[in-house]
Amino acid sequence: MRTLLLVWHSSTGGTRQMAEAAARGAAGEARVRMLPAPEAGPADVLAADGYLFATPENLAAMSGLMKDFFDRCYYPVLDRVNGRPYAAMICAGSDGSNAARQLARIVTGWRLRPVAEPLILCTRAQTPEAILSPKIIPPEGLQRCEDLGAALGAGLAMGIY
Repeated sequence: MRTLLLVWHSSTGGTRQMAEAAARGAAGEARVRMLPAPEAGPADVLAADGYLFATPENLAAMSGLMKDFFDRCYYPVLDRVNGRPYAAMICAGSDGSNAARQLARIVTGWRLRPVAEPLILCTRAQTPEAILSPKIIPPEGLQRCEDLGAALGAGLAMGIY
């Protein structure tokens, strides 16, 4: 069975909900290793056949702990994961596009292959209170995450990716 590494970070729970939904979707098709960004390292990246990265949008960028994951892993896996598939999920307060671009630029250096457009779910949290409050992702958003996980898992299982 092929392995999907799902690396995530969440401060207010939204991205965690998205990651859990995607893991549920992929679980029937691939072995899912779901790791918080601070716990994931180069050995985890090298041991996986495909990747799903889930991060909140913080100050129009990916979260600092997700960036730390890439900082710690970038050079140890460079030129060792070329061509492997990946997808990304962003829990955004505004539009999430810059966080998605930042993540894509990093994994382009790893020469990973995107297999889906970034899935951006926007919470519209714009005030300090709303930004810091726990998030609840609506069922239709969680279904989109589950579908992305299922598609990525199935593609790995069938050898499409």
